[in-house]
Amino acid sequence: MKGFKLSLLASLLMATSTWANAANVLVVLSDSDHLDLKNGVTYSTGFYLNELMQPVKALLDAGDTLTFATPLGKAPTLDQHSVNVKDFGGDQQAFDAHVKLLKDLKLTDPAHSPVISLSRVEQIGYNHFDAIFVPGGHAPMQDLSVSPVMGKLLQAFHAAGKPTALVCHGPIALVSALPDAQQYTQKLEQNPKATDAHWIYAGYKMTSFTNNEEEAAKGMFNGGQLKFTPQTALTNAGAKFSVGNQFKSHVVQDRELITGQNPQSALAVVQALEKQLTH
Repeated sequence: MKGFKLSLLASLLMATSTWANAANVLVVLSDSDHLDLKNGVTYSTGFYLNELMQPVKALLDAGDTLTFATPLGKAPTLDQHSVNVKDFGGDQQAFDAHVKLLKDLKLTDPAHSPVISLSRVEQIGYNHFDAIFVPGGHAPMQDLSVSPVMGKLLQAFHAAGKPTALVCHGPIALVSALPDAQQYTQKLEQNPKATDAHWIYAGYKMTSFTNNEEEAAKGMFNGGQLKFTPQTALTNAGAKFSVGNQFKSHVVQDRELITGQNPQSALAVVQALEKQLTH
């Protein structure tokens, strides 16, 4: 009986310790369901299933509290191109579990989505949140890259040194922290060598979906072309861009910033984020 009591006490202490380390994580997604390409072509997109749901499930399993937000507070859109088992290592059971969790969370349900706006996040107070996570899919290139409220959020987290994790096309959101992100991206559309020297992340090591990966995956656009790539935008703004093996997990951590190169990096990004949150 004494051994049982000690075992029970140890279990309770471990549970208390685990929950004591729980964090409030802000998950930021795009409002957009499309990406404007060159020559007036539009590409239907949204967030990538595994890039959102693998980190979300890992964070929830760790006992973290998640708040979901978009710039305008709209229900985000799932990119149907990403609904496949291969991004879950070919594990059908894991794929099904993550699809079910997405359905249970009602994130994409316009009538019941728990998503709030980034203006509401600011009203709650940036201090309420311990970390930011931004998944990819091409949608962030449409609005997160130039969103003033996204830029304000990132500037606050940068100043506080709070963990900011982004994966695949998600890192393009970092451009919003420029003094005039809209002007910068417009210049990039006209000139891929356009630069900006006033970025809070200048000199940071980081990664994103690479130009080589964009070239390999360009068939999905059916002949359409991106106005600019994440790698070019980040590099020209002042990033020390790191390129890993194509379509292999590659994560770069520099100070508070954690970035992952592609869908295959999603789990490693959230693992790095959890490690940083517990230190």
